[in-house]
Amino acid sequence: MKTKDKKAEQAARKKEHKASLLMAKKRSAAPSFVLEAPTRIERKTILVVCEGANTEPSYFHQFRLTSGTIIALGAGCETIRVVERAIEEQKKGNYDQTWVVFDKDDNAAQDFNAAIEMANQLNFGIAYSNQAFEYWLILHFEDHQGGGMHRDQYHDKLNEYLIKFGLFYDGKGRKKVTKEIFDLLLAQDSKHKISRTDLAIRRARRIFDLYDHQSPAQEESSTTVFLLVEEILKYK
Repeated sequence: MKTKDKKAEQAARKKEHKASLLMAKKRSAAPSFVLEAPTRIERKTILVVCEGANTEPSYFHQFRLTSGTIIALGAGCETIRVVERAIEEQKKGNYDQTWVVFDKDDNAAQDFNAAIEMANQLNFGIAYSNQAFEYWLILHFEDHQGGGMHRDQYHDKLNEYLIKFGLFYDGKGRKKVTKEIFDLLLAQDSKHKISRTDLAIRRARRIFDLYDHQSPAQEESSTTVFLLVEEILKYK
C-alpha cells in the first residue's frame, strides 16, 4: 500500500506542476496595458529667403505642415544680395535647409547666373524665376510652353483666371497672395482631377527640362520654384 500511495503522490505532484506551468504561460501571454511612450516626430525647419518683401513670403507662409516649419523672409533686395542675406540669416538660427528665392527681372545676366552659382556652392536650395515669381502662379492655370512672356503681362494674365473665381491679384499694389488665392492654387483642377499645384509642378518641370541650364538667365520663361514646393509638400 505504501508503494501505491507514493506513486499516487508523485503523480499528483506532476499534475500540479503542469497546471502551474500552464498558468504561468497564460499569464505571460496576457495583453499588456502599459502605454508606450509616444514617438516624437522631428520637425524640419526650412529657411526661405525671398527677393520680394510681399508676394513670395505671403505665399510660403500659408503652407500648413505637420512635420515641418517654414521661416519665409522678404529680403527686399536682388539676386546676389538675396544669397548674402541667406548666409547672414543662416548664422542666426538652426535650420535644416536654406533656400533662396529670386527673379531675373531686368537684372544683368551675369548677376543672375552668378547668384545661382553662388547658392549652389553654398548648398542652398534655389527657387528662381525667369522672369518673375508670378510665372509660377500662372502655371497653376495655364499650360504655358516656356516661351518668352514679359513680366508686365503676368498680372493681367493671372487675373484672367482669378476673376472667374471672384478673386484679384494686386500685382501693382500690395502684391500679396491672399488666403483665398492660395486655397485656389491648392484646390483640385476640375479638368485634370489633381490639385492645381501638382499641375504647376508638372508643367514647370517639363519646361525646366527643355533647357541645358548653362545660362539660366537666357532660359525665359522658366522657374525652379517647383523644386521648393515639392520639398515643402513632403512635410505636409
